[in-house]
Amino acid sequence: MASLNRVFLIGNLTKDPDIRHTPKGTAVGDLGLAINSTYRTTEGVEKEEVVYVDLVVWGRQAETCKEYLSKGSPIFVEGRLQLDQWESNGEKKSRLRVRAERIQFLGRPGGSGGGGRSSGGYDRESSRASAPPPSRDADEPAPSDDDVPF
Repeated sequence: MASLNRVFLIGNLTKDPDIRHTPKGTAVGDLGLAINSTYRTTEGVEKEEVVYVDLVVWGRQAETCKEYLSKGSPIFVEGRLQLDQWESNGEKKSRLRVRAERIQFLGRPGGSGGGGRSSGGYDRESSRASAPPPSRDADEPAPSDDDVPF
């Protein structure tokens, strides 16, 4: 039987990205994500529930998160569950977190467009939407997402 380990999440960062580097220089980022959902109780009262998820992101993507995201930034995450296990003072410990394989910046907290930082930044979606389409010949094929340099 085949297994599947795939996670898709949308939420807001609970803190600024925390980035460190391995001895070989690879960037590793720790992010916290808050995911809000609402539901109605059997009495008809609307309740809000928040789930907090720890994320780990590697390489250039970690550095980009540090540069453009801050606490409250909305993001879309695609990744997989990762179980970390270690021993501390003779006691076995573990934690389940999401290894982010792709992070998409969704804009400013509480607004639209722009990057994660209120002082500006880069948001792929808003910059693509605000730029006028380039003129092209009818015989020329439309550019694909693979042609975009970021």
